[in-house]
Amino acid sequence: MLSILLSFITFCSFSQSIPSSELYHELLKIQETKRVLYIAAHPDDENTRLIAYLANQEMVQVAYMALTRGDGGQNLIGPELGIGLGQIRTQELLKARETDGGRQFFSRAKDFGYSKNPTETLQNWDKNTILSDVVWVIRKFRPDIIITRFNTIPGGGNHGHHTTSAILAEEALTLAGDPNSFPEQLKFVETWSPKRIFWNTYNFRGDFEPEEGKQYYAFPTGDYNSLLGETYSQIASDSRTMHKSQGFGSTASIGGALDHIQFIKGEPMIENPFEGVKDRWQTVAGGKEIEELVQKALDNFDFVEPSSNVANLLEIKKKLNALNTSETWVTEKKVALDRLIINALGIDFEYDVNQETGYPGSEVATRFVFNNPSNSQVSDLKFEVKGHSYGTETPVESNQPVTIPIQLKIAENEPYSQPYWLKEYVDGPMYPIKDQEMIGKPFNDIQIGGQMEFQISGQKFSLPVQLFYKYNDQVDGEVKQPFTIIPEVDLKVSKNTLFLLGGTDPKVTVSVHFNGEMLDGELSFSGIGKDQYRILEVDDIPAQNTRVYHVEFLKNGDGKKIVTAQYQVVNGKKFDQVMNQISYKHIPNLTYFQPANIGVIQADWKVSGDRIGYIPGAGDEVPAVLEALGYQIVPIGENDYNLNYLSQFKTIIVGIRAYNVNKTLSDNQQVMMGYVKAGGHLIVQYNTSAPLLVDQLGPYPFNITRDRVSVESAPIDADFTHPLLVGPNPINQDDFKDWIQERGLYFAGNLAPEYSTPFTMNDPEEDPKTGSLIYANYGEGTYVYSGLSFFRELPVGVPGAIKLFINLIEQ
Repeated sequence: MLSILLSFITFCSFSQSIPSSELYHELLKIQETKRVLYIAAHPDDENTRLIAYLANQEMVQVAYMALTRGDGGQNLIGPELGIGLGQIRTQELLKARETDGGRQFFSRAKDFGYSKNPTETLQNWDKNTILSDVVWVIRKFRPDIIITRFNTIPGGGNHGHHTTSAILAEEALTLAGDPNSFPEQLKFVETWSPKRIFWNTYNFRGDFEPEEGKQYYAFPTGDYNSLLGETYSQIASDSRTMHKSQGFGSTASIGGALDHIQFIKGEPMIENPFEGVKDRWQTVAGGKEIEELVQKALDNFDFVEPSSNVANLLEIKKKLNALNTSETWVTEKKVALDRLIINALGIDFEYDVNQETGYPGSEVATRFVFNNPSNSQVSDLKFEVKGHSYGTETPVESNQPVTIPIQLKIAENEPYSQPYWLKEYVDGPMYPIKDQEMIGKPFNDIQIGGQMEFQISGQKFSLPVQLFYKYNDQVDGEVKQPFTIIPEVDLKVSKNTLFLLGGTDPKVTVSVHFNGEMLDGELSFSGIGKDQYRILEVDDIPAQNTRVYHVEFLKNGDGKKIVTAQYQVVNGKKFDQVMNQISYKHIPNLTYFQPANIGVIQADWKVSGDRIGYIPGAGDEVPAVLEALGYQIVPIGENDYNLNYLSQFKTIIVGIRAYNVNKTLSDNQQVMMGYVKAGGHLIVQYNTSAPLLVDQLGPYPFNITRDRVSVESAPIDADFTHPLLVGPNPINQDDFKDWIQERGLYFAGNLAPEYSTPFTMNDPEEDPKTGSLIYANYGEGTYVYSGLSFFRELPVGVPGAIKLFINLIEQ
């Protein structure tokens, strides 16, 4: 049962102490036993204000289940998309829950981007698998009520994932209590039937208006919590602001607020959503006595000397440990009470190391530090790591820290620190997680750490402690990052996509990095014959523990191939993983591994290789692809916006969402239009409709709409006589094959007559849309705005999209 809790604290370092008002607040939570499960589709869908209220006013255990990790969304803070973005948004959710007091669960569904209805959604996702995940979380978490963020009615601009989350939640309400539904889960959990399910109704464009004939309940979510010193609106805005990759920085509303839930299904209620919910303390022998002891501790709580409360808390702990039950909620209360006692005493502990990574078979010098600043005596302190026990027989007290150095040997078979849902991942709409007990967890359990034990007044405490890399930053001070297991040898390729075209460089470098000593070996490539590449040169860089291979690929027929670099050392071990690292200050550092793949594309496309100016937006990887095509990419900085400088570029490309985030660009919009008028060619990639930093993006009026085509294989009706499609590389229908996730988003609308539109497309059963790509002559130059998802297609090497983008550049 303890593993249920570990996933929630994986990246959370223990805080030494908290104010006495928060200690009292945590004791109130131990008294309360109600549980609520909130269900929606994505990170940032959840109503953080309602979660904050339920967790901190009602004191209930509230969890948010997001069906996806947001892998298919956009990224406002960097270039990561897909599985990289999914990890960022997972950690942002955990930070949000750390802020608002909730917990977090997920299903195995991968976010594949915008979906317009549940029919399309469930053509991608396996409904039975996702439904089983919702049932599993209900049975595991055992909520009294369920609240969905969305309703089951398709249309009206509602995301298909959103509607699907409500549909599955309603179905799971009944199935979770049926032993014939997903019986394989019953090896680990028992059936569970929540009382009822609600929809968290809303009106984003005004005050909520109840619908006649429906039953509602309103929570006063704008209230002030005097123990925490904040309103629930403030807690909610701080929580929502953690969704930084989505650009969801939030300012709290001031004053009262109500959040409404509408009764949907389950046992009828008269006035209160928790009607008929049992006080769990009353359902176990000895529970009533514990409840009375908790009330006694609350009545006599000492806010001035928090350690004075420990005697009462230890009395509760003794009775709680004596309960004869394995119920999950009891296990959680035990852990919460132990942490409350430790916080009341101000006890601090950490397990740290002065390096961030280690590899299987290596040794690292770690240390365990424990400090007890109180007058209460801590005895029998032990710390167990990988089967080895360390400790001290001397009692710990009076602010005299104990430091235990530990030489940690990492096992030869220790797995890499790969997010658990990616360990067997092959590109697709579902994560293949086979271990039932891992399903639903937000992140990996503690991989490298130890178990701490000690006694206070004869009562035993036992807590897991994660190993952290700890260092001091000159600006940020103390920083802790999770210690990570990486391969002994990892690879890096200079190009993810290599083009074998006339005039392009057919060479790539493969850097073999040794995390220990440099090992002799041989580089080869799978997916291609040995006669289709040659190793030109090998350079050793001892100072960087790196061996660099310069490889030339030979032409071997038109099309695209995926080849994988692999390095085999003399003992037979093969290494073929690229180590990806993500670092942002608001979340822990993230490391994950992918095969060292290179997409090799051979074609007869015409590419000039000209110098191109690139104006950064929210972050994308398009420039790297263009450089691989032979273009010379020059970033345009804030001091470069003058016509003399810009005139050197035949083409300037504007990165995604630049008019949403790049104020320098918006301030110089007239300069950019002057560049076009003087003969330049400007390509503007997609922007969202709000907030836009300029009123007009182009030389002639048009609007950014919310139109999109979310089916990546949607048919395209093209005017193949249009200048953008005629050349220099003639576009045909085959060029629209194998696109990923979507055709495009945020199309242009309300076009001035000067714009032409070479494409017409639409999702099934929708009206045709013409604004995916617009083109106009202006003065001596040309202007293009494109909502086509080049930012997704180019980095993964979709040939037709790359060919079309070349044409945009070469006009």
